[in-house]
Amino acid sequence: MTTASIYARYSSDLQREASIDDQVRICRERLTREGWRLHQVYSDREISGSNLLRAGVQALMADAGRGHFNIVVAESLDRLSRDQEDIAALYKRLSFAGVKIVTLSEGEINELHIGLKGTMGALYLKDLADKTRRGLRGRVEAGKSGGGLTYGYDVVKALDANGEPIRGERTINEDQARIVRRIFEEYAIGRSSRTIAVDLNKDGVPGPSGREWGHSTINGNRERGTGILNNELYIGRLVWNRLRYVKDPMTGKRVSRLNPEEDWIIQDVPEMRIVDQDLWDRVKARQQKTGVDTRGKASRGDAPATAAPNDGFWNRRRPKTLFSGLLKCGVCGGGFVKISTEHFGCATARNKGTCANMRTIRRDRMEETILSGLRNHLIDPALYEVFAEEFTKHANRLRMEHNATLAGYKAELERIDRRIKKLIDAVADGMPGSVVKDEMIALADRKEDLKHRLATTDEAPTLLHPNMAKLYRERIAALAEALNQPDQQTEAADIIRTLVDRIDLRPDEGDPKGLVIDLHGALAGILSLCAESKKAPAVSSEGPRMLEQQIKVVAGRGFEPLTFRL
Repeated sequence: MTTASIYARYSSDLQREASIDDQVRICRERLTREGWRLHQVYSDREISGSNLLRAGVQALMADAGRGHFNIVVAESLDRLSRDQEDIAALYKRLSFAGVKIVTLSEGEINELHIGLKGTMGALYLKDLADKTRRGLRGRVEAGKSGGGLTYGYDVVKALDANGEPIRGERTINEDQARIVRRIFEEYAIGRSSRTIAVDLNKDGVPGPSGREWGHSTINGNRERGTGILNNELYIGRLVWNRLRYVKDPMTGKRVSRLNPEEDWIIQDVPEMRIVDQDLWDRVKARQQKTGVDTRGKASRGDAPATAAPNDGFWNRRRPKTLFSGLLKCGVCGGGFVKISTEHFGCATARNKGTCANMRTIRRDRMEETILSGLRNHLIDPALYEVFAEEFTKHANRLRMEHNATLAGYKAELERIDRRIKKLIDAVADGMPGSVVKDEMIALADRKEDLKHRLATTDEAPTLLHPNMAKLYRERIAALAEALNQPDQQTEAADIIRTLVDRIDLRPDEGDPKGLVIDLHGALAGILSLCAESKKAPAVSSEGPRMLEQQIKVVAGRGFEPLTFRL
């Protein structure tokens, strides 16, 4: 029997949640009419169809690759995706897995549907964006909000004569307005944005969206008009369309781009003024004097700049270090970041004042200690035994699933052979060949497909090799040495970073200046490291892909943290 899965999706801005149930219901009716067996229903709620970064569709593609079903049924093709590139990629992946797409609107999908519907979907998204922007522009030109809530203001909720909501109205929030004026006044008299943020947090003043205050919230970006000190709405000047947003095709995330100034829409709204002109001008003058560049960065402490704009540590692009992004404060959980050319410290303690961890550490000493921990402590017999146990369990599950798929293919092939024999016997007994012709052709095609799948499906990969731990130790020693070789530094650093999940640094209670490092390691990275070794055990042609899947699953179980003092 043909096995099918259902996919349904709705986006909250256009449809109600019951739309999912409606889509599933009519798709089930199609399965019943066709006599298809339902494998699973996949769905995504309140998610746009403009990209494939959705849990439901990702699970569908993964199960399709494992051969769990033969057909995907959806209400229409744009339920799967409206993006041309994504729908084409989805179609190619499902076709490679031998899975057909059938929609209630278009029927069975082929290359023609992908080209035409993908184009129509892309045009729909562009047209929708253009209409939305036209509506927002008209609202801004009428002196109303073009979207988003600015700190210092409240949204006015009201209805017109027809009972429809009036959009874009706002009023000054007096409590927040006093905080805005406080920030401007303190900055104008010479206080740094960091000091202002720390004091606001000490006073228990909630920041925008209820979060803590940080210096970047205050400084923002002058060129883009972000941050408290750069928001022209505070002087009664509404600026709209300063930025546009485009989707990065690699990550699916939105990226902001600055529009040409002639495309900006500027409207005077004097009733929205919070800061008087003299105070605004004094703040702008100090920003210019202290060397705050267009990105909102300044010399340390917002002190007067004495060097050229691009000179000095604070105005240079900071190089990536061996463990950057992995270092966390063990007290507050915030980032442990570079605070000078050679020292690291808690970012929250310095930028927000809400953490008491003011200890610092030299980069070279920290890296040497962590590498020593990896080299000497990370793989001991007890910890490695835990990993081997978890890895073996998962590998066995994969073997069972793999064998079940092969067994299913073989069983279906036997059923087809029996059915073909019955049809041949029926013809021999006098049944007209034209009656069984179509069924015979379909059975022959399916038989060839199953034989091809059996011939091209590799054996399951081998289990964990007993020499993995030894290989890891050898590779770590070689990697540590490679960090001293200029031509190998980048590659070695990338590999070493895969061995560490997180590094917590907290004050050492027994040493007024010391730090305790808690090193959290991922066994997945260790396995990957060993698999890359030339001495690693051989695996089948399917090995690398299966190994990657196993690594991802086992990664959830890591080591108990290693602790050592500096």
